[in-house]
Amino acid sequence: MTDEYYMMQALKEAKKAFEAGEVPVGAVVVINEKIIARGHNMVEKLNDPTAHAEMIALTSAFNSLVAKYLPEATIYVTVEPCFMCAGAVYWSKIGKIVYGADDEKNGYKKTAGTNWPFHPKTELVRGVLKEECARLMKDFFKSKR
Repeated sequence: MTDEYYMMQALKEAKKAFEAGEVPVGAVVVINEKIIARGHNMVEKLNDPTAHAEMIALTSAFNSLVAKYLPEATIYVTVEPCFMCAGAVYWSKIGKIVYGADDEKNGYKKTAGTNWPFHPKTELVRGVLKEECARLMKDFFKSKR
């Protein structure tokens, strides 16, 4: 399987968020080429500002594995994680993060600057299906105006 395949799965989650009126961000957690957890933004549904796609997917992965660390896992996220989610990913000790679109307004880079906010052993891949991920966000916010 490829990064593009798993990002397409994250995009399916993001579309669920879009359809529910949530900011369309989706995430999947993968270990050994198997999706073990999925999540999409549920901030509005749960009235919880921490209910981001990454948080939902990570919590599901921890529960699925009965473990608090994910060094063998990869999380695929349609949009650059915010600083809060970067912190959660840090504490999970996840092996790899793959995201699609940059988020200049709310992404971790805005707060962290040039500092590395993830675990020292975490690998980062940016820009996978970047255009598709960004288009979904643009379409969502365009529909709200």
